[in-house]
Amino acid sequence: MGEAVATKPSSWMLVAAAHDVGAPLDRPRQPRLPLLLAVARRGLPNLAESTLVPAILFFVVLTTVGAACAMGAVLVWAYGAILRRVVRGTRIPAILLLATLGLTVRTLVGLISGSTFAYFLQPIATTVALATVFLGSALIGRPVIARLAHDFCPIAPEIADRPAVLRLFGGLTVLWAGVHLLTAATTLTMLITMPVAMFVAVKTVACFGISVAAVVITIAWALRIVHSERLVFSAA
Repeated sequence: MGEAVATKPSSWMLVAAAHDVGAPLDRPRQPRLPLLLAVARRGLPNLAESTLVPAILFFVVLTTVGAACAMGAVLVWAYGAILRRVVRGTRIPAILLLATLGLTVRTLVGLISGSTFAYFLQPIATTVALATVFLGSALIGRPVIARLAHDFCPIAPEIADRPAVLRLFGGLTVLWAGVHLLTAATTLTMLITMPVAMFVAVKTVACFGISVAAVVITIAWALRIVHSERLVFSAA
């Protein structure tokens, strides 16, 4: 009779806590640091690849070559990131797909119009449209965050269907709709009051600050649900 060969877990996800691990049954608490580190390892590279790197790349090419080349360079970067995953057969993060779609539209608008103002004005309209989509998805009970959450923290299917987790997804979707609206208003104000190079630099910092604040709220809210629902981040 052959011996069973142990396999090393290839992924990690949020699952229900086992009752036999010696944790108190009244209120087990998942250590925060391992959870935060796991989320950061999974989510931050995707976030940087989709938002920070394109912003830095655009600024560098804009100030050294020109606006049209900067638009093209950012678009090449985005499609290169997608193509790399297609070749490797790995999952394409939803946040990367959304960012690439937005970059495609704004690049077409910018190149056709020949205006950097139009290039930056279009994503403001897109951001407002995304806020509307987020709110609409929450209202119909299919919150967008439920899809995006897996880019940062894989969740077992039975956990994702829990009422408390669904309410979390709905609440976070509304929160991020507000973040999009605030980002759009901030960006528009800076666009009409600053030179292009200064706008690109200040916008990146300001919008990043808004996003960081929203991420802190998101993590704190999610951790409350993790603790109340007795969830642990474990090998799958």
